Amino acid sequence: MDRKEVVHQLVQLYALQPERLSKQVRIEQALRQAITQQWPSGLRLPSHRQLADALSVARQTLALAVHKLLEEGLLKTAHGQGTWSCKPVTPSPAARGNAQLSSRAQRVLGGPGASMIQSGAFVPGIPDIAQFPMRKWRQLYASVTVPQNALLLSYSTGGYGPLKRAIRDFLARWRNIDCDTEQIIITDGTHNGIELCAMALADVGDTVAMESPCYWGARNVFTATGLEIQMLAWQPGQGHSLPVDPGPVKMAYLTGSHHYPLSVPTSAADKQRLCNTLAPTYIVEDDYEFNRDDHPNLLFDPNSERHLLVGSFSKMMFPGLRLGYLVVPRHLAGPMNRLRSELFREGRMLDQAVLAQFIFDGDLDAWCRRIQRDYLGRQQVLHDQLRSLPKVRSVSPPSSAISLCVEFEPHINDVQIAQTLLKEHLIVRPLSPVCSIGDSRSGLVMGVGMLSGETLVREAQRLRRCLETLLR
Repeated sequence: MDRKEVVHQLVQLYALQPERLSKQVRIEQALRQAITQQWPSGLRLPSHRQLADALSVARQTLALAVHKLLEEGLLKTAHGQGTWSCKPVTPSPAARGNAQLSSRAQRVLGGPGASMIQSGAFVPGIPDIAQFPMRKWRQLYASVTVPQNALLLSYSTGGYGPLKRAIRDFLARWRNIDCDTEQIIITDGTHNGIELCAMALADVGDTVAMESPCYWGARNVFTATGLEIQMLAWQPGQGHSLPVDPGPVKMAYLTGSHHYPLSVPTSAADKQRLCNTLAPTYIVEDDYEFNRDDHPNLLFDPNSERHLLVGSFSKMMFPGLRLGYLVVPRHLAGPMNRLRSELFREGRMLDQAVLAQFIFDGDLDAWCRRIQRDYLGRQQVLHDQLRSLPKVRSVSPPSSAISLCVEFEPHINDVQIAQTLLKEHLIVRPLSPVCSIGDSRSGLVMGVGMLSGETLVREAQRLRRCLETLLR
C-alpha cells in the first residue's frame, strides 16, 4: 500500500467522525479504525507533517493523537526511523478452540451479537453522545462527591432511594405509569435487568417466547441463562403468527412501545392476543425506545402480578452510563431485590446520585425533548434518501428513535450487503439473522445517533449510491 493510499484512507475515516468531537479525538478514532480494520501490521505511516497537512490540523494535535495510540500499542515508533501500525494479535482458531467454553457460551458466540465496531456512519443502537450536556454532568459529580457523602462509596442495597423516586416521577410523566418506588429495581443496564428476570422467574429449559425479528441482545441473555427460545413472527398491521397448539410458556419477552429492530410503533392489542394464546406466567416488556406520546402501545400494567417493564438510560443519554431499571409486581419486589444483591452486588452509588439529581433538575426531560426532535429530522433525511431504492419493500417511518430499518424484497442477501458496506465504512446490521426460521425478511438496521447536519446528508447520499449498486 503506497503512502498516497494510506493518507487517502485516513482522511476518509477522519471525515466520518462526528464533527462535534475535538480534532484530536477524531484523529485517534480514524487511526484506530484504519489500523484495526484496513491497514496491515507493520505499515509505515507517512511523516507527521504529511498527515497533519492532509488532515488540515496542527502538527501538535496530530502528535497528541499518535501518542495516545502508541500508549494503546496500536502504533510503534523508533527514534529517527518513523512510525508503524501494530495490529492487535488475534488468537488462532486452534487457540480459540482450546478455550473449552460451555455449550451455552458457544451458542451465544455463534449467533449475532454486539459488533466490535461501536462508532461510524449509521452504527445502530448508539445515541448522540457528542451533544450530551457533559459539562452539567461533571458539575453534578462535583456536587455529590463531598466528604459528608462518603456513604456513596458503599454498596447500594436496593438501589439509591432518590433515584427510585426520580424514576417513578419520570415514568409518570413520560409513560403514564403510576407505580410505587418499592416496585423499582435499579439495574446495570437493560441486559442486567433481562438477566435478573430470567434468573428469578424461569428455570433452565423453560420456554421464553420472543417476537421475530428480535433484539439479539435479549436472545443472547436468554440463551446464556439456559432458556429455550420460541420465536413468533410479528408483522405490523397483521399481528403475530400464533401457534395452533402452544406448549407451556414461562415468559413472554416483548418490545415496548416502539419495536426494535423494525423501528415501528408496536400494538398493545397484538401483544394481548399473543399473551391470551400463549398464557405465559410472566410478561416482560423492554421499553428500548420511546417518546412521550406512544405509551398506549404498552401492555404493561403496574398493578398486575405478572407484568414487568425493563428500561435503560443508555439509549436516552450515553451507552457508558450502564444504568437502567426494572418495574416489577409488588409481591416480587423484595425477593428480586435480594436476588440481585446476592448475584451481582449493587454499587454505582455515585452514578445513581448524579442521575437522580439530573432528573430532579429537569435536565433529562429537556434533553429527551431536544434530542428526540433532532432524531426525527435526521430520520427524515435518511428516509427520503432510501425509500425509492430498487428492491426496497419499506423504510420505517421517521420517528424520534435512534434506529431506522430498511426492509428488502425477499431473497436479498442482507448479510453480504452489510459486509460490503462495512468496507465502505458504512456500519449497519443485517435483519435476517434476528428473524426466526420461516420468517424470510431481510433488510438493514441502522442508526442516526452518530451523524447530523451536512455530514448526515453527505453520508446518506453515499449510502444510497452504494445500495443502488448492490441491489441492482
